[in-house]
Amino acid sequence: MKIGIEGQRLFRRKKHGMDMVALELIRNLQKLDHENEYFIFVKQDEDRCLASTGNFQVVALPSAPYPVWEQVTLPNAAKKAGCSLLHCTSNTAPVQTAIPLVVTLHDIIYMESLSLLKKGFTPYQKFGNMYRRLVVPQVVRKASRIITVSEYEKKRIASFFKIDDDKLCAIYNGVSEHFKPVTDLQEQDRIKKKYNLPDRFFFFFGNTDPKKNTAGVLKALSLFLQSSDEKIPLVMLDFDRAALDKLIGDIGDPNLKDYIKLTGYVPNTELPAIYGLCTIFLYPSLRESFGIPMLEAMACGVPVITSNTSSMPEVGGNAALFIDPFKPEEITTAIKRLLSDQDLRDRLIKAGFDNAARFSWKAMAENVLKLYHETTP
Repeated sequence: MKIGIEGQRLFRRKKHGMDMVALELIRNLQKLDHENEYFIFVKQDEDRCLASTGNFQVVALPSAPYPVWEQVTLPNAAKKAGCSLLHCTSNTAPVQTAIPLVVTLHDIIYMESLSLLKKGFTPYQKFGNMYRRLVVPQVVRKASRIITVSEYEKKRIASFFKIDDDKLCAIYNGVSEHFKPVTDLQEQDRIKKKYNLPDRFFFFFGNTDPKKNTAGVLKALSLFLQSSDEKIPLVMLDFDRAALDKLIGDIGDPNLKDYIKLTGYVPNTELPAIYGLCTIFLYPSLRESFGIPMLEAMACGVPVITSNTSSMPEVGGNAALFIDPFKPEEITTAIKRLLSDQDLRDRLIKAGFDNAARFSWKAMAENVLKLYHETTP
């Protein structure tokens, strides 16, 4: 087979969730499959994190606005390469191509609520949500197979689009091998100094997307600081200061800003050390299709507080402390439990290692490769 894989954003410096999933899929396919021919279509950018190897050819295509690149540049390049299959990895795909499509729908949150076009989003995020609402229904009808990342999301997609089971499958994400406890004290010290980290802190992946529940986490922190003698700060990843100030203003606790540290963007390779240095990892999202960060934290030996909604119980197993993310006081109570109950911390840390070990990129790539063979004639 000649298999095309869309990896439009792989070469951008600041990679996020879907980018890392596509990158790990390709890296593991490079190890697994030495028979089929692959064309990895990327947009030219500064971080050349992937190289051509043997039967894998990285094709850097000219930059263009996202819709133009995906709807015109990508299918033309796949046709020129003679691809017998095109796998689009990040929710959308060309709607006018004769090449059989495999599409990964990580989630359909953008289809479920019109509020995603209005509240709490940057103009770029709003445009992305509108684009997906337009394109995804067409892609779902056109695709030969659809991959999603959890049984929870599979049920959501099947119900929303009325898709048969033989077209839709759930393939779990994995945890990258470098997520493990960092025992090198010099590396710990380097990361602590680089990001000016306090001795004790809670860690949270801040995001302007309302589903990440940043407002709920900040409210929970405010409640904790007001009711506890321990003044443990919160470290937030890659969050905008102006957006933070607005959220703090809405909460009405001006002292809160003194207990929040913004790191800016952190490369994926430096995250294990930050996980390992934190006291508790907070992941109380309102809605997730999978939840890779909580597995990363578990693999690094950190207790996790996460939500009892959507995919989190499925992925978190018995290795997290589950709360109602719509109730900040439950997050506060869970924080206090983990600070005061060493036996609970130890149990969750041990269970976390075991739970994270259930998920691997190698297994994900094996399942995707099997699906490729089932899809092509």
